[in-house]
Amino acid sequence: MNPKQIRHLLARYRITDGKGFRLKDYDPGDTGGKVVARENSDALLAAGIARLSELQELLYPHSTWALLCVFQAMDAAGKDGTIKHVMSGINPQGVQVTAFKPPSPEEQAHDFLWRVSRALPPRGHIGIFNRSHYEEVLAVRVHPEFLDSQGLPQRLRGKKIWDHRLRDIANWESYIARQGTVMMKFYLNVSLEEQKRRFFEGLDNPNKNWKFSPADITERHHWDDYMQAYEEAIRATATPHAPWFIVPADQKWVARLVVVSAMIEALEDLQLKPLEAPPEIRARLAEMRQTLLEE
Repeated sequence: MNPKQIRHLLARYRITDGKGFRLKDYDPGDTGGKVVARENSDALLAAGIARLSELQELLYPHSTWALLCVFQAMDAAGKDGTIKHVMSGINPQGVQVTAFKPPSPEEQAHDFLWRVSRALPPRGHIGIFNRSHYEEVLAVRVHPEFLDSQGLPQRLRGKKIWDHRLRDIANWESYIARQGTVMMKFYLNVSLEEQKRRFFEGLDNPNKNWKFSPADITERHHWDDYMQAYEEAIRATATPHAPWFIVPADQKWVARLVVVSAMIEALEDLQLKPLEAPPEIRARLAEMRQTLLEE
């Protein structure tokens, strides 16, 4: 895809202002309109991964910007596979992937943004959050009993807690943007029907049984509650400096193309150029080269 096609593709899914956002307006089965075709997707993904690798090679030595990609989704939406495929050609020295599990006792003893702040990528790196701080306004909102283990004073657990947390998240994301972290958030939008199909695929394939948990079925029963929580979270936190991408995930090839395209666009917008060594370093390198020639 050329830059114009990438912009057109991403415009279908990017949310920079949550006003009026409705999740039902986004089709999990969307395939990008006329921008991409299935038969070209493998070649496009390979080219995208190669370009992403080139851009990472510019990001790393500059050590000024960092790129943070947050992945959120319902079970079986394909987060792990998308991360694996998109990052397959990237130098692992410049990438850190953090998979957030239920908070540990140490993490519960701090504010809910403490653990994600500690996991932010250093300058020059790409950071991947597999789940994130948004679980505190998604899973915890659907299951408010999870608050019991967080040690919050009772008077701070009123009806406004979710509004307060969403406001805190938006403020924190604004803060890290001003410190040089380019942030983008991907919601892999899988349909209820496709999730069911993938659950059966996992149950019927012995090689995939290890991925399955009884909790996956339990959470499926809360689908509508999760959809409402996601909609309100996206509506409250979509901004130009930390946009959401509502990625159609029923077709895995579409999801992977959208994610790699968004990462490419974000890094290209930084307009990083190859670093040139200062004159004294170049002179020293020339001496070293001459030494090798004279051996």
